[in-house]
Amino acid sequence: MRRMVVLVGNYGSGKTEIAINLAVKAAGEGLRTLVIDLDKVNDYFRMSDKVSLLAQKQINLVSPTFAGTGATPSSMSAAVASAFTEGWDLVVFDVGGDAAGALSLGRYHPDFAAWEGELEVWDIVNVFRPMSETPEKILKLKEQLEGFARLPVTALVNNSNLLNFASAEDLRRGYAVIRETSRLSGLPVALTTGRREFLEEFLRDGPDPRYVGQALPLETYMHRSWEAFTREGF
Repeated sequence: MRRMVVLVGNYGSGKTEIAINLAVKAAGEGLRTLVIDLDKVNDYFRMSDKVSLLAQKQINLVSPTFAGTGATPSSMSAAVASAFTEGWDLVVFDVGGDAAGALSLGRYHPDFAAWEGELEVWDIVNVFRPMSETPEKILKLKEQLEGFARLPVTALVNNSNLLNFASAEDLRRGYAVIRETSRLSGLPVALTTGRREFLEEFLRDGPDPRYVGQALPLETYMHRSWEAFTREGF
């Protein structure tokens, strides 16, 4: 069964890391996989920097930031259109964490409508990022992104971490906030993500599966430094 997953969320929530991990996992299972990079703002975490890795994993990538490829708006648009017309098993959209990023989805509204029932829109939440510390802030930002994207969020993802200083305690804190956000909004939790050892420690606590979703261990492909994170907010 084909799937199309759109990842939205705040700056620094971890959308690109999750997009790569989802794609690598799917491709490893033999699924024909396409990743669409619609983050035209944040050059710090460019998906196109991982083009060799993705090619090695037999993952197809469409990105506006390929250095030296001469990509134009028209060629980018045609490449994105292929997501809706070719026989992919999994398509993952990685969307920029601002109004411009969400607006980039709006132009494809008729195409997404044709995927009704097969389209998932996940709000990636890191409770350690600004505007994501409380359920109220998460839901306010979610509503803003939905308005720009013209797509309703269908599930939440707990990706709470402090980069190189991450621990199982981060997931516990994220779980508490995501659980309340899910209760308030009625949205299910699709994933809880993190490094394998932290996920395993967190799951030993016996959290309610309704607010955990699928546990997805993450490999770190986007090597980010804590110094750059705190200095530049990425």
